[in-house]
Amino acid sequence: MAGALARHVPPHARLTLALSGGLDSVVLLHALLALRDQYPFSLQAVHVHHGLSPHADDWAAFCARLCAVHDVELSIHRVRIARADPDGIEAAARRERQRIFAALEVDFLVTAHHQDDQAETLLLQLLRGAGPKGLAAMAESRKRPGWRAIQLRPLLNVARADLLGAAREQGVAWVDDESNRDTRYRRNALRQQVMPLLARHFPGAGRTLSRAAALQADAAELLDDLARLDAREAIAGDRLDCSVLSTLSIPRARNLLRHFIERHGQTLPGMRRLDEALHQLREAQADARVRVNLGRMELWRYRGGAYLVAPGPHGTASVRWRGEAAIWVPAAGITVRMEPTQGAGLSQAALAAGDVTLGVRRGGEHLRPHAGSSRRSLKNLLQEYGVPPWQRARLPLMWCDDRLVWAAGIGFEADLSAAPGEAGVLPHVEP
Repeated sequence: MAGALARHVPPHARLTLALSGGLDSVVLLHALLALRDQYPFSLQAVHVHHGLSPHADDWAAFCARLCAVHDVELSIHRVRIARADPDGIEAAARRERQRIFAALEVDFLVTAHHQDDQAETLLLQLLRGAGPKGLAAMAESRKRPGWRAIQLRPLLNVARADLLGAAREQGVAWVDDESNRDTRYRRNALRQQVMPLLARHFPGAGRTLSRAAALQADAAELLDDLARLDAREAIAGDRLDCSVLSTLSIPRARNLLRHFIERHGQTLPGMRRLDEALHQLREAQADARVRVNLGRMELWRYRGGAYLVAPGPHGTASVRWRGEAAIWVPAAGITVRMEPTQGAGLSQAALAAGDVTLGVRRGGEHLRPHAGSSRRSLKNLLQEYGVPPWQRARLPLMWCDDRLVWAAGIGFEADLSAAPGEAGVLPHVEP
């Protein structure tokens, strides 16, 4: 454990321990207290009160007494977990914990995951069909997207049996979460039923599986290095060049696509969906449009490039503008700001004489963006201006009565433009 602190924690860092009151986190608290003089750091603790057990109040009180004895500041966060959560109680509780941990204003969040946890995680990932990154299980140190703190797991090389022995030797008390014995949960089934059987036939199985996870972490890092090399030629901003994907072997192209998705902070889809997306990006005609649903995101191919796009708002309902400086357009998911001008933009008088609404495309719209030119279909203008197809359905538009007078990124109706010196309104999308 001291080695993990030496590797990752600089002097005078701020540490917060995730303290459940169970054996693992209580032993870790005592270990950190013993090392405070050797490795100068400030130590606090955080307890998440899930409210799922009838003993939850007792656990919070135990943690409060323990921290008071050792002069460690403790914050207790009460959360509500919906038992009918579609992701399951375990996932819902983990989501709430991570939400709280993400907001902690500290350098490190220290958690008590140990060697047996690592072995169980490896087996769970293996049974899900995970690749090297999933089989790498848990890293000793990790900066999660959106977190202010780095998560540190200094006990990954320590077996649960050693923690239990240390607690008994030092006379340390802890609380027991009865849900850990409920084998309806997969991890508990592994811990209570599968791991003891493995240890009987393969002594040291936990240590061996933990070592295998470390080897997978090395493999995953090499794959990341390869993806970063390929990305130099293939990725520019938010665009992945599909022609580069086509020149790579299938495994290497799949690795690059994974990297592209992950660098956008997105969870990877399952292998079947990922391979379908890869096939579409590699095999489609050069001018083909491809749209693949990846769950929370959509993968689009457009003009030879691949883009990750969040699904847009649904519906086409319009909203009426009554002179506000800014107006939210729900169908576009965008705020439009109305900037007062002189001799530019749309005539304020012309707008005041009509019924002004904002919304998104319904089809058949026309616009005259330049004086003296003919009215043109919005569809052709969007193509000419290179507006990507996923933006077209959510592009904010403005009508005066039933006449289209403004399209974001395209322009406004020339016939309704403000004359020199006339009061005008210039709509623009708020960043």
